[in-house]
Amino acid sequence: MSKLSHLNEQGEARMVDVSDKAATQRTARAEGFIAMAPATLALIETGQAKKGDVLAAARIAGIMAAKKTHELIPLCHPLAITKATVDFATSRKPAGVRVTAEVKVAGQTGVEMEALTAVAVACLTIYDMLKAADKAMTLGGIRLIEKTGGRSGTYRAE
Repeated sequence: MSKLSHLNEQGEARMVDVSDKAATQRTARAEGFIAMAPATLALIETGQAKKGDVLAAARIAGIMAAKKTHELIPLCHPLAITKATVDFATSRKPAGVRVTAEVKVAGQTGVEMEALTAVAVACLTIYDMLKAADKAMTLGGIRLIEKTGGRSGTYRAE
């Protein structure tokens, strides 16, 4: 394992200096899953959730979260994101919603944290909007599925 770049010689936290890095096109895709009871999934699919359109609210929350990642995760750089999308696929077995996010930037550092944050906040928003109907929902499987650009090149999850 290489030296951690967020620590100085004394082991103190620091924001990495990216000023000497070239700005390149960078993308990241992440995914997660929120499992729920079949009746809860039906509330999403029929539009009968008491708080309104669950997926529309979760989409906006995820995009907003991608844009604010630097305010939530210590030492993340603020980025001028050029694209942020959040998409959903419902599933019957297991019952729930697969959440995916894609984030792009032309910059000096990657957008993996922004994509992961978008997925996490979208899942949390789904939970919040449906918790009155199903407190047993679980969030999981949040992971990076692909990243491109930068010095380390392309990564794709198996």
